[in-house]
Amino acid sequence: MAKDLDISPSYIALIERNHRPMSADLLIRLAEAYDVDIAAFAAAEDETLSQLETALADPLFAEFSISRDDIRDLLSANPALGEAVAALYQSYRASQSAVMEARAGDETGKDPLEEARSFISAARNYFPGLDQAGEEISRALALQSPNLIDALGERFKQKHGLSLRVLPADIMVGAYRRHDRHRSQIAISEALDQASRSFQATLQLVLLELGALLDDAVSADAFETDAGRRLARAALANYAAGAIIFPYERFFESAQELKYDIEALSRRFNASFEQVAHRLTTLQRPGREGIPFFFLRIDAAGNVSKRFSGGVFPFARYGGSCPLWSIHQTFKTPRRIITEAVQLPDGEVYFSIARTVHGGEGGFHAPLAERAVALGCELKHASKLVYADNLDLSAVTPSPIGVTCRLCPRPACAARAHPPLERRLIIDEHRRMAAPFSFAFD
Repeated sequence: MAKDLDISPSYIALIERNHRPMSADLLIRLAEAYDVDIAAFAAAEDETLSQLETALADPLFAEFSISRDDIRDLLSANPALGEAVAALYQSYRASQSAVMEARAGDETGKDPLEEARSFISAARNYFPGLDQAGEEISRALALQSPNLIDALGERFKQKHGLSLRVLPADIMVGAYRRHDRHRSQIAISEALDQASRSFQATLQLVLLELGALLDDAVSADAFETDAGRRLARAALANYAAGAIIFPYERFFESAQELKYDIEALSRRFNASFEQVAHRLTTLQRPGREGIPFFFLRIDAAGNVSKRFSGGVFPFARYGGSCPLWSIHQTFKTPRRIITEAVQLPDGEVYFSIARTVHGGEGGFHAPLAERAVALGCELKHASKLVYADNLDLSAVTPSPIGVTCRLCPRPACAARAHPPLERRLIIDEHRRMAAPFSFAFD
């Protein structure tokens, strides 16, 4: 750099430590040597200045009497720190808004998470506009490079003036993805596996290019809470990223050809088991429908962290899944697929596929998040799945399960954790039944 700018390395070091000014002549030489648009510096500084002025005008900082000159001094001495302060304040405001939304939800009976889930379910987890946009972007990326990460890097550079970089986890400071406006780059953590890196980079492209489409999609439905709308928008951004990685027609044809073999589809599309399972729930294009699947993800404690039904399976709004379902057994045999036919109290029979998946960062000391996912469909569709090739579906004996204990009327279940809400408890001190609770059916 010293050679390019015709100054000494020690002078550059002094500038970096803010011990020497950046003269106009030197700034012009810098722009010429590295093809830098000087206006970009001013735009970035003005944006951060505005954000910091908004943040430091909060009554929280009233006693400190921070002036505009103080803010400019901070940005001049350490622009990265100024951006960090602005980002911290935005995060603080977002968390405050989330608390207020939660309180409002409690008062009105509206749960933002359930509101977002209801929005997705009402559309049967199918959004044709996002699928079409995803296919168009996927075709454009394929023309740039057969490698998705390379193609994304080129698109970021050509259309947005951004570089795509994979950085060490300690530099990312706990983040998996970061849009660094100061350095004009998209940073992805190297702690992620290749499938997760591709997904995070694709998700960032969606946020940059399909924001208006996402806004239109969520504004088409009336949300009673802002948090519910934001959660739905985030879910649709993830949907759009899946539509790019798994373009509808190619993925649909591959699913038919491979008989919905999730691991084979994972290899073909360089994606994870969970990503493929999730995308399989979205194949609802008229005339090109896939099997109507439902999807569930739980942790070892039985907490449900993600679910999609599309009207196929009657998930409970609250509580965990039935402990008798084989999805809970997958933690004993990690990475092994367990298949099972299950029957709900209403008599409906489903075929499910369950397996553990791993999240979190890579590395020996990195925390590991182990979860299990289940993909299921009505038994009448099971013959189309590779997982039922050796099964006589007409003679299968389904396992009796419930939706959740509080909604399950089965009387003799030894695994029951709660009594059903709509049944009267029978308390008998002189008799101990095998089931934890006795209840009446009147």
